[in-house]
Amino acid sequence: MTAPVLEARDLAKRFPIAGGMGRSGRVVHALNGVSLAVEAGETLAVVGESGCGKSTLANCLTGLMPPSAGSFLLQGEDATAMLRQDPMRFRRSVQIVFQDPYASLNPRRRIADTVGDALRIHGLGPRRDRRGRVAELLAEVGLAEEHLDRYPHELSGGQRQRVAIARALAVEPVVVICDEPVSALDVSIQAQVINLLRDVQRRRGVAYLFISHNLALVRHIARRIAVMYLGEVVEIGSTAALNRRMLHPYSRALFAAAPEIGRAADAPGRPPPLSGDVPSPIDPPPGCRFHTRCPHTQARCKVEAPALRPVDDRLVRCHFAEEIAEAA
Repeated sequence: MTAPVLEARDLAKRFPIAGGMGRSGRVVHALNGVSLAVEAGETLAVVGESGCGKSTLANCLTGLMPPSAGSFLLQGEDATAMLRQDPMRFRRSVQIVFQDPYASLNPRRRIADTVGDALRIHGLGPRRDRRGRVAELLAEVGLAEEHLDRYPHELSGGQRQRVAIARALAVEPVVVICDEPVSALDVSIQAQVINLLRDVQRRRGVAYLFISHNLALVRHIARRIAVMYLGEVVEIGSTAALNRRMLHPYSRALFAAAPEIGRAADAPGRPPPLSGDVPSPIDPPPGCRFHTRCPHTQARCKVEAPALRPVDDRLVRCHFAEEIAEAA
């Protein structure tokens, strides 16, 4: 059996808070035992409210920040060890496309240099051929050769994001982490960039870890969906399975809150919106982290943290997922 291209195992990330006023030793629990795997050629979407740990997960899996505990693997190899021993091999295999295409491009460098740097740094192809290779990469993402000598400020937001995608693809990665790659773009441009990513995936077989707030979008692009809440994966399964029904109470409320054409927010059978605020990651609740907002909370939820376990056709972090499944 082929190993996943990228896998997280009980990944945790904690950020210490500076001392003072008797608060030394406090930490932000950004990730808490996250486990998931991205298979070759697939799109795994990660969704959840702001502050749930999605971008922290992306930064850990790209090696931009070290995890506090747990491990992650690249094609079956220990990625942490690879980053120490052969960081260039890791960085060629795992690329990232950031949310803001203007902030992620050097405003003082022309597009030919921005994309060409990836080829130069990784020693891909002779120097004399790089400009031609960059032109091919731009053509692959729908840009013309005339864009080679432009600066980022001379491009639209959609064109800048296409450049960022071309830069990520230049080194032929096995997985690209897309951290909210279209949220800063107009709706019409979002569709173009998503279709571009799908076309690239069909041609190259690259895998995506796709982080997004747009639930309708991930249903369109992803083969599987992982739902995160307060630093934990609470449900993960195929898009088809989650479209039929969600089993975790948070997943149900999250997807029910998404606007849906032709259906009112208070339509019969639709779960009510969540009450209460998201707890602080500095002081997460004991037991199930969702119990303070969950309509199904029982005494056990307040003291015993549920494991992410198989229920029917997916994994769910809930003590009472079977009962919820029967009622769904």
